[in-house]
Amino acid sequence: MAEENFWADQKKAQSVIRETNALKSLVENHKVLTKRFQELDQSIDELKENFDEELKLLVEEELQETTKLFDQYEIEVLLSGPYDQHNAILEIHPGAGGTEAMDWAQMLYRMYTRYAERKGYKITVLDYLDGEEAGLKSCSILIEGPMAYGYLKAESGVHRLVRISPFDSNARRHTSFASVEVIPQFEDDVDIEIDDKDLEVTTMRASGAGGQHINKTDSAVRMTHLPSGIVVTCQTERSQIQNRERCLNMLKSKLLQRKIEENAKMMQDIKGEQKANEWGSQIRSYVFCPYTMVKDLRTGFEVGNIQAVMDGELEDFIYSYLRSEI
Repeated sequence: MAEENFWADQKKAQSVIRETNALKSLVENHKVLTKRFQELDQSIDELKENFDEELKLLVEEELQETTKLFDQYEIEVLLSGPYDQHNAILEIHPGAGGTEAMDWAQMLYRMYTRYAERKGYKITVLDYLDGEEAGLKSCSILIEGPMAYGYLKAESGVHRLVRISPFDSNARRHTSFASVEVIPQFEDDVDIEIDDKDLEVTTMRASGAGGQHINKTDSAVRMTHLPSGIVVTCQTERSQIQNRERCLNMLKSKLLQRKIEENAKMMQDIKGEQKANEWGSQIRSYVFCPYTMVKDLRTGFEVGNIQAVMDGELEDFIYSYLRSEI
């Protein structure tokens, strides 16, 4: 950063600054933790020599606070990949199961929006297509905030639901699937060029569950990248021009992901193993009946409070996944 021509290449400069800030944070937090543990050692030595009940309670409280800081620091270390600090684009698609699966996809949409709200992240609906009877056929949302991709990359894969169907008059138990894909949002510090002749752009009327964020005019844009076959859609903005820009960013994000995955050593960190959207390929199971449980099949971590999970309490699942990747 001290070099004379550092700012000559803006994209490279921004990348270096982002990396520098991340490393500074790691170093500073390490210093804070080191100091707190040293103070705890001193307090414990004092207790051994002159036991005092009040001091003991203070030490126990300090230990709990320091342990929380250590857990946060551990996650910060785990989220030190080159794209972990980027915003995330999250896509949900129902799999086998028809209306059941579409309803399940919408439940996952609610779960992730609740999680993002808990983290204080900004949520933008980029595309949302309603199901025929219930739920959704597909959706894309942009989640903006510190380490959004780093945290949410743990959610990529197929999610399986077991429950008594609200759409079955015989109240039978059904199994449904939905796939979740999480990619890092493209940023200007990454070089991805797209030739206009490689794009096919169409416009349509916006629709879906975006509320005031969805403009009911012919402003929605679908963009197809002909060489790769990648298709992206955006309907959140009020003009075709703005939606086209959003689409282009989404397309670059998907091409960025593909570019990353070409490096086999980084594949697991970026996207993880992708499987068919059907039975036997899920990363996590959500069971509402005959008992309640959510279990991550990659780590073995499970909880019984399924409603809390559906309300966005995903931290323990995400942390256990990140730790398993060490």
